[in-house]
Amino acid sequence: MRASPIVVVLVGPTASGKTALLDAIFGSRESRAAYALPEAEVISADSMQAYKGMDIGTAKPDSALRARLPHALIDIRDIDEQYTVGDFARLADEACEEIFSRGKLPVVSGGSGFYVRNFICGMPTAPTADSGIRAEVASDLAQRGAAALREELALLDPASAARIHEHDLYRLTRALEIVRLTGRPMAEFAASAEPRAGRSFLTIGIAPPPEELVARIGLRVDAMLAAGLAEEVATLRAAGHGAGAPGMRAIGYREFFEPEGLAGGLASGLASGLALEAIADKIKLDTKRYAKRQMTFLRKLPGIEWIASDPKELASRVSRIVHSGVSAL
Repeated sequence: MRASPIVVVLVGPTASGKTALLDAIFGSRESRAAYALPEAEVISADSMQAYKGMDIGTAKPDSALRARLPHALIDIRDIDEQYTVGDFARLADEACEEIFSRGKLPVVSGGSGFYVRNFICGMPTAPTADSGIRAEVASDLAQRGAAALREELALLDPASAARIHEHDLYRLTRALEIVRLTGRPMAEFAASAEPRAGRSFLTIGIAPPPEELVARIGLRVDAMLAAGLAEEVATLRAAGHGAGAPGMRAIGYREFFEPEGLAGGLASGLASGLALEAIADKIKLDTKRYAKRQMTFLRKLPGIEWIASDPKELASRVSRIVHSGVSAL
């Protein structure tokens, strides 16, 4: 069956069950036949699954699932490299074209709402970098430190300062460059609120009840630690990847670099059991806060349809669109 030229976008907060749903309806010939769906390939819209070596803490789909259901944009960056929203939007578009060419259905799936929005609506028209301003900001960073620059950003562009993590030097300096150059905050250069021309989208969101999502997050973090998350972080540290590496800013990794994590002895190896318990609690707290922010952002995606965590409902929505004759513009 040849896939309809439409892009399915499946979003939801972390631990909401996106991967399991996709596997349930696209992961086997039998399930696809049962739901009358074409073969699909997934494009990861997770900003941290792009990094090599960060497997457990980002909940990457395992090799068996990826053999059944191919995933693009996973393991494409080294931990010390930047992976920007512009990179994602460009690479996701290229992946869609490749999947179309194979007669399959592209499914963009993940929880990085900022990445998804810019893929659907197009990249914002931010001002071109100015070499003089960039050099000035870089000099200030070296002389005054990131904390001072973040304080300046909080005065000039409080919304960006609240959104950007203190260790995210790339986004911190870029936001400061823009406001120094234009006198305007980054929000004024936001992407369109409407889907861009040239693509047809079916955007579906899944959102378990809050109590269920909190329980899922707790179980996921416990499973990650049981699977060897602390050992994975220790291996990455031993390879020279520190707290400032872009990949190590991810929830599930950065907590090991915070004072309570280092106090447990992680600086010289694996953390003690007591420290691991504290780190686990911090990961759960950070993840719950992040999931709340995700939902706030995802609700604003244009044309999003919400469903329960039910494979039959997801399959019904996708089948209806795929077989409706809708074609790309």
